Amino acid sequence: MRNLGFLLSLAAFAVLILAALLAPLIAPYLPSEPVHAPYAAPGDGGLLGADSLGRDMFSRILYGLRYTLGISLTVAVLAACAGVSLAFLAAFRRGWTDILLGRLVDAIMSVPQIIFALVVLAVAGVSLTTLILTMAVLEATLFYRVIRPVAADIVAMDYVEVARLRGEGLGWYLRREILPNAAPTLIAEFGIRIAYAVLFISGLSFLGVGVQPPAADLGGLVRENALAISVGQLSPLAPAACIALITLSVNGIVDWFIHKYSIRAELG
Repeated sequence: MRNLGFLLSLAAFAVLILAALLAPLIAPYLPSEPVHAPYAAPGDGGLLGADSLGRDMFSRILYGLRYTLGISLTVAVLAACAGVSLAFLAAFRRGWTDILLGRLVDAIMSVPQIIFALVVLAVAGVSLTTLILTMAVLEATLFYRVIRPVAADIVAMDYVEVARLRGEGLGWYLRREILPNAAPTLIAEFGIRIAYAVLFISGLSFLGVGVQPPAADLGGLVRENALAISVGQLSPLAPAACIALITLSVNGIVDWFIHKYSIRAELG
């Protein structure tokens, strides 16, 4: 049953990735091109109908996937690199390094994330670069907070102390001792952060401070077409369903990897 869930999750995520990558080839129309009557129903208005300006919803969802997945994966990778590296550095160096990094993370996390993002975007302006860096900073603090205790436990192990006495450097610790032993936690946290980034960028776009028109991610598409429900159209449900499918498929994939890694660790 777990393998079936993994295969379904992997297939769904692969389809979404391919749809995003091949959007220029698959989309029947340009995402900003009005080609139907406003709020045209599926069939008369293409596969998924049209939005308030008559743009093809299917085409806009394909291009919206590119923004949502591209931003979310980029944010998760940047946050993992920064948060995990700083957590390992704090656990390895200890002392003032650990204290200063811990207080910095506490200060950032003391502000609600949506408020932090809104303030930064209001001051720096809304752009893809600002969005990605702001989200990466916020998610890096979560990586740090989760990985720091794990790294401290591993650094305290006898085999790490032996490596320290041999004169091994920090890079060797990370590659050979800390990262392999922290893999289950890292995998779980990375998957959570991807799913959270999808929801976060979608939420920001729904509030109007995410990806800016005429481009739109999935959250922006929900926002643009929310009024369609009042006229009997269900077009906002399609991008919302894609958001849900991304998060569910990522969680299914991560759950399978954690299960397999745990079995391997028990046997080994």
